[in-house]
Amino acid sequence: MRTHSPSNRLLTATGIALLRTDADALLFSAKSFAAAMLAYYIALRAGVPKPSWAIVTVYIVSQNSAGASLRRGVYRFAGTIVGAVATVAIIPCFVNDPLVCSVVLAGWIGLCLYFSLLDRTARAYAFVLSGYTASLIGFPGVFNPAAIFDTASVRVQEISIGILCAVLVHRFVLPKRMTGQFTAKLSATLRDARRLAGDALHGRSGQEIRRDRDRLAGDLLALQGLAGHLPYDPVPVTPSRETLHLIHDRLARLLPLATEVADRIHALRSGDHSLPNELPNELAALLDEAGHWLAAADAAGRDAVAIRLIDRARTLRTRIAVEAATAGDRLAANLAGHLAEVIGLLHECDRLGRIVGRIVGRNGERTATSHIQRATGYVYHRDPWMAAWSALGAVAGIVIGCAFWIWSAWPEGGLAVSILGVCCALFGNVDTPAPNVVKYMTGSVVGVAVSLVYGFAILPRVTDFAGLAAVLAPAFLVAGSLQARPPTTYMALGITLTIPILSGLGASYAGDFAGSLNSVVALFAATGFAVVSMSLFQTIPVDAAIGRLLRLNRRDVRRRALGGAPDEALWTSLMIDRTALLLPRLRLSGASHPDVLDDTLHHLRVGHAAGRFHRAIRHLDGNDGASDGEIAYDGFELLTAIALRFGPGYRAGPSDATALHRRVEALAARIADSPPADRALLLDLLIDLRFALGPGGAVTWENDR
Repeated sequence: MRTHSPSNRLLTATGIALLRTDADALLFSAKSFAAAMLAYYIALRAGVPKPSWAIVTVYIVSQNSAGASLRRGVYRFAGTIVGAVATVAIIPCFVNDPLVCSVVLAGWIGLCLYFSLLDRTARAYAFVLSGYTASLIGFPGVFNPAAIFDTASVRVQEISIGILCAVLVHRFVLPKRMTGQFTAKLSATLRDARRLAGDALHGRSGQEIRRDRDRLAGDLLALQGLAGHLPYDPVPVTPSRETLHLIHDRLARLLPLATEVADRIHALRSGDHSLPNELPNELAALLDEAGHWLAAADAAGRDAVAIRLIDRARTLRTRIAVEAATAGDRLAANLAGHLAEVIGLLHECDRLGRIVGRIVGRNGERTATSHIQRATGYVYHRDPWMAAWSALGAVAGIVIGCAFWIWSAWPEGGLAVSILGVCCALFGNVDTPAPNVVKYMTGSVVGVAVSLVYGFAILPRVTDFAGLAAVLAPAFLVAGSLQARPPTTYMALGITLTIPILSGLGASYAGDFAGSLNSVVALFAATGFAVVSMSLFQTIPVDAAIGRLLRLNRRDVRRRALGGAPDEALWTSLMIDRTALLLPRLRLSGASHPDVLDDTLHHLRVGHAAGRFHRAIRHLDGNDGASDGEIAYDGFELLTAIALRFGPGYRAGPSDATALHRRVEALAARIADSPPADRALLLDLLIDLRFALGPGGAVTWENDR
C-alpha cells in the first residue's frame, strides 16, 4: 500500500490552497468586470460626462467578499458626499487667490488623512475618500471655480453608479460570504488559544510559548478585521457584537495569563519553594487533568469536565491560602487561582464559539450571555502625534506641488496635483508609503501601454457595446485577478484605474493623442513626485515606530502604577493591539524580535498587576486601622518606585531591580505578619506584581515566611 510522507501531504495541501486562491481571484475578477461593464452601460445611458469614473469606482470599491464590498461602498459613498460638499464650500471662498485655495484644499486632505489614521477601523475609508474626492474635484477646478458645483455633482453621480453596481454584483452573483471565513478563523484561533494554554500548563517557556503568544495576538487582530464586515454580510443573522466582544475579552486575557501560569509552574518545579507534602501531588494531578481536558477533541463533552476542574482549582486555592505558612504555599494558591481562571476562559470561549458556529438569533445570544459582565471588545491603539506627522507631511508635499504648478502655469498641473493628493490620501496609512506608490506606478506603466493600444488601435474599430466589453475583457480580467492577490493589489490598481481614463472610455470616441500624452506626463510626474514627497515627509522609520510604541507602553505602565490609565480589560486589549502592530514592523527591522515582544508582554503584565494593586491599596487606605494605613503608605511608596522605574530616561540596573524586588518581599512579609483587611488578596496581588517585575518570572522568595 502506498503511503504519503508529511512533505507530500504538505505539498498537496499547499497546491489545493493555491488552486482555491486562483479560483477565488478569477471569480472576483469576473464579477468585478461584470459590475464595471454594467456601471459603464448605465453611466452611458444616464449621459454623465465621464462614464469612465463609474468603472474606476467599481474597482476601488470591490472586495473579496460581499460584506466587505458593501461596507466599503457605504463608506466610499459617505466620503464622496462629504468631500464634494467640502470642495464646493472651499473653492468659491478663495476664488481670487489660487495658491491660498490650493493650500486650504491640501489642509482638508491632511485633516481627512489625520482622522483616518486615528480611526483605524473600516470607517477610516470614509475619511480617506473625503480627501480623495476633494483632490480629484478641487485642484482641476481651482482656475475654473464657476463650474465646481456641476463638476462635483456629476462626479458624485458617476461614483454612485459605480458603487451601486459593485455592491449589487458582489452581493447577489455567487456571493462570497464573510461569515464562513470568520467562523473558520475563529475555530483556528480557539485551537491556537488551547495550544498556548497547553504549553503553559506543561511549564514550557522560551520559543514555543513565545510563538504561540505572537500567533494569538495576530489572530485577534485578524478576527477583528473580519468581524467588522459581518453586519454587512448577506446572511439572515450574524453573531451579535456583544458575543464577539466577549470572545475577544477572554482570548485577550488568556494571552498574558498563560505566561503567568507557565512562570509559576516553572518556579514551583525549580525546587526553590517548600510546600506541605500533600499539596504538590494534588496540584500536579490537577494540572495533569487540565492538560488532558485541553487535549480532548469533543468540545461539547468538555463542558462538564471544565466546571468540575474550575471548582477543584478554586477549592484548592482557598484551602491553601487559608493554611498558607510559607511563601511557597501562597505561590501554590496563586497558581491554583490562575489555573481556575485559564480553564474558565477557555470554557467560555468554547461555549461562545458554539454560539457563533450556530449563528443563532440576536435575542438568543443575549440570553445566553446575559449573566456575563459587560464586554470591552477590541481596543485600537491611536497615536495623535504620529497621525499628525503623516498628515502634515502630506500637506507639505501637496503644497509644494501646487506652488510649482501655479508658478510654472503648467496646463496639466491641476490634474497632476489632484493625482498627488490621491496618492497622499490612499497610500498614507502606513509607515513607509513610498513602496506602495512605486507598485502603483509600475502598474500605471502597464496601464498606460495598454490604454494607448486600446485608445488608438482597438477602440476605433469597435462599433457596439458588446464588442467593447469583449475587447476590454482580457485586460480587465487579468488585472482584476491580480487585484485579488495582496502582493499585487497596488500594481493592479495602477492598471484598472488607468485604462478607463486614458483609453478614452467616454460617451463617444475622442482619439485625442495629444491630450492622452499630456495626461500620461501628468500621471507619472505626480506619482514620481509622490514617491519623493512621501519618502521625505510621510515616512516613519520602522525602528522609530517600534521605539515610539515601547515608549508609550512605559508611559502607560507608569500611569497605571499611579492609579491612572484604562481599566484591566481595556488595558489588556490595548496592549495586544500594540503587539499586533509590532509584529509586521519587527519583520522589517533589525531589532531583536523576542526582546521587543517580551518587553511588550512585560509592560502588559506590570501594568495589569500594578493597576489592580493600586486599587486594592486605595481601598485599604480607606480603613480605620493604623496598621492598614501604614501598609497602604508602604504600598503607595512601592507603586511610586515602580512608576519611577518606567519613567522617561530611566536606566535600570541589576541593583535597582533587586532593590525593587526586596521592597515587594518586605511588604509581603509585613502583610503576612500583621494581617490587614483583604490579606489574602493583597498577598496574591503582590505575587502577581513580583512575577511581572522579575526577568522571566524568576523569583527568589524566602521559604521561611
